[in-house]
Amino acid sequence: MRKIHLIGTSLLALTIAHPAYAQDAAPQAAEATEAADDGGEIIVTAAGRAQIAQDVPIALSVVGGEALTNAGITDIRGIRQLAPSLQSTTGQSSAATVLRIRGIGTAGDNPGFEASVGVFIDGVFRARAGVALADLPPLERVEVLRGPQGTLFGRNTSAGALSLFTQKPAFDLGGYVEGSYGNYNEIEFKAGVTGPVSEKVALRFDGGYHKRDGYIQDANSARSINNLDRYFLRGQALYESETVKFRLIGDYAQTDEQCCGALNTNSGFLGVQNPATAAAFGAAFVASSTIQGLSAAAGRIGIVSPFNQDARQQAITPGRDYSEKVKEWGISGQLDWAVSDNMNLTSITAYRDWKLTRNQDIDFSGLDRAYRDGYKNGLKDFTQELRLQGTAFDDHLDWMVGGFYLNEKLSLTDTVRFGAQADSYVDNFISGLTRSAALPTGFQVFGTKAATPLVGQVLLASNPALAAAAGAGGPAVLATFLTPFPATPNGAGQVADQYQVNTDAIAIFTHNIIKFNDAISLTLGLRYNHETKKINANLNSVVPACAWLQSPNAALLRAGLAGLPSGLGAAITNLSCNPMVNSEFNGTYNGDRSENELTGTAKLAFKLSNRLMIYGGFDHGYKAGGYNLDRGTFDSAFLGGNGAQITDLAFAPETVNSYEIGFKADISRAFMLNGSVFVADFKNFQDLTFIGNNFRVTSVAKVRSQGIELESTIRPTRDLTVNLGYTYVEAEYRDNALPAAIAGNNGIQVTNQPRNTITAAVTWTPQLTDTVGALFHVDARSNSKANTINDALAVPYTTNQAYAVVNARLGLNFMDNKFSVEAYVENLFNTYYNITAFPIPEQSNSFAVYPGTPRFYGVKARIQF
Repeated sequence: MRKIHLIGTSLLALTIAHPAYAQDAAPQAAEATEAADDGGEIIVTAAGRAQIAQDVPIALSVVGGEALTNAGITDIRGIRQLAPSLQSTTGQSSAATVLRIRGIGTAGDNPGFEASVGVFIDGVFRARAGVALADLPPLERVEVLRGPQGTLFGRNTSAGALSLFTQKPAFDLGGYVEGSYGNYNEIEFKAGVTGPVSEKVALRFDGGYHKRDGYIQDANSARSINNLDRYFLRGQALYESETVKFRLIGDYAQTDEQCCGALNTNSGFLGVQNPATAAAFGAAFVASSTIQGLSAAAGRIGIVSPFNQDARQQAITPGRDYSEKVKEWGISGQLDWAVSDNMNLTSITAYRDWKLTRNQDIDFSGLDRAYRDGYKNGLKDFTQELRLQGTAFDDHLDWMVGGFYLNEKLSLTDTVRFGAQADSYVDNFISGLTRSAALPTGFQVFGTKAATPLVGQVLLASNPALAAAAGAGGPAVLATFLTPFPATPNGAGQVADQYQVNTDAIAIFTHNIIKFNDAISLTLGLRYNHETKKINANLNSVVPACAWLQSPNAALLRAGLAGLPSGLGAAITNLSCNPMVNSEFNGTYNGDRSENELTGTAKLAFKLSNRLMIYGGFDHGYKAGGYNLDRGTFDSAFLGGNGAQITDLAFAPETVNSYEIGFKADISRAFMLNGSVFVADFKNFQDLTFIGNNFRVTSVAKVRSQGIELESTIRPTRDLTVNLGYTYVEAEYRDNALPAAIAGNNGIQVTNQPRNTITAAVTWTPQLTDTVGALFHVDARSNSKANTINDALAVPYTTNQAYAVVNARLGLNFMDNKFSVEAYVENLFNTYYNITAFPIPEQSNSFAVYPGTPRFYGVKARIQF
């Protein structure tokens, strides 16, 4: 395993955060925990049944409710601060959050992608990571399962799972009210109450509201973006008898925010054409200068210059915004029935409805080139899970069989449109690229510039044979050379590209633990997956120049454009008829695909003593294929292909073979140490690739993820807990036949994955007097250098050098924690980092970054009873 090392054995003391230790096994900490009376061991359901975490031969991190509260974590993105193998990034939409485990995740803002890392809340699968992004109610624990999942529960995933368990209704009356106020005018309010209504029925209600001003400023107005404005409501009912437990949950959440802004890094070299960079960035210089010049003429800033990452300023076109509204609701019921003394039945039934509406200034500048207006995405999911679990042969066999059904209805309406300066941008950009001593003004396309010849006129003047052919073609053909391309009206583009994808997934699975004796056990699991997807698309785009350029009379002009040097012809064609709005693809399409896959697991575990277990095994995982919901993926006959077919949108399923060995050691009551070494080979890895003007799904034949993970908890006293962690990951493209757009990525680390990650959390909760306690908490996550985009030209402007994010909380609690007050700070040192980066379409080697959050701080008060 290349370069796998421990970075010195001294890092054994800096091993991963496992913030679920004795203090987190509180009585309310999960249904499974209630069965444990072992004096503080953590009980999890990671293997589909209640087990002590240290006895489960699975690489997992557990973060308990108390640790989550101490760290101030309110949504799934914050969990990465305590789990180094977990990464989370947010791109152009908070609803498109990407989770990665061991470097593997599903990147890109395309709802046709399913997640490589599954998210489950109270056993209910959330179809996309962003669907689970709303502020969370009080949690009992979070389990981060690393590696392929599928034989244990619910939906199969290829990279791992994030399983969250919320606090249940209690049969003792209780409740809480808490409020926070911080910088950026942050206001957060949460409240909840629980209690019995009879001996067998208890209820619980939680709700919260969270508001904060944005931290990216618009250079052209007083507005800010990347704000928070959201609330949630959640109700639960719990019925318990001696043999039956039934939990009913209903929830509703809504956001109305401006997200997500991106900073154009090209301002760092705007107008400075030094010899070292001009050759590589010539077109980017021209694009940036064009944007700046046209925006200035309209009385606004095009690109904030010079680039100042700490200022977090972005130029936005007046009248355009980043509005993002999400509405989500759902209902679920979980039945747990003790069929007999050694057999239990679990049924989880759920329905979820999620809707997103957003706008977007997609040229990421003050230029009014292009935008989205009323983009809509919806997901309706019905899931049913059944598990029957029991023991046999004097408990030598712990068996489980189960089934899972998913019916998902996905809808998407895309609205990519051109703004009022669309044609002016193309003409000024092409003019800037084509200036020379012989043609000092260059040439143009749409005729918006005075005293500048058209591209057709230049073609005729420079090519006598072409001029003769054009003349012979008659007035209509000659006119295509002598007249401007048809103007693009403000709002031209996608009238509404509508997609509907219906998914039916059925699975049967089994997960069995064979205990040969008290020391040796074998885990065998198998899953059969059957999946069908049906797609219907109705696409309608209106761009006059695009239709005109594809007309028979323009065939000779297209041939002339193709003969221009340095790819100019292709640039003109794409700028006039971007694949995202190419009217050639207008029409209706439908298709379907079906898949079958066997996945499974085999692990052998040895308990060398009561305090040490070693294990190793193999997993085969799977993630379904699907459809890329983007007309830019179609094959264009206009550009020499065989025309649009629904199969152009299809991409293959992703599979993985994963090998792992590990150990779990309770060295003493004060020190726990776990470790694992893994190698995972992914086939047909689903990657979203930028191909010059738009993004396309690419199936990479092989990606390998390999590395080591260490996790520990040090608890020298009851009041002091230290969680330390380390993960080393190599996640690299290993495909010698990569598509041209990403051919240079072979052997390179996937984006947004540092090779080294260290986490540390220190929590001290001393009791100062009989009635007063204190909280001192600090956590940190340190990442080594990582590319946010694998593009040689982009690396100097978008790469994250090594950085660390530190959070802290300081508080007092009174009267047995009935009242508490604390001060908090997130990103204590105001560290800047890029969340991710991307090439800006139609701006030639121009790049933008989504900035990390600045320092947030405030105070919080809580009353509970």
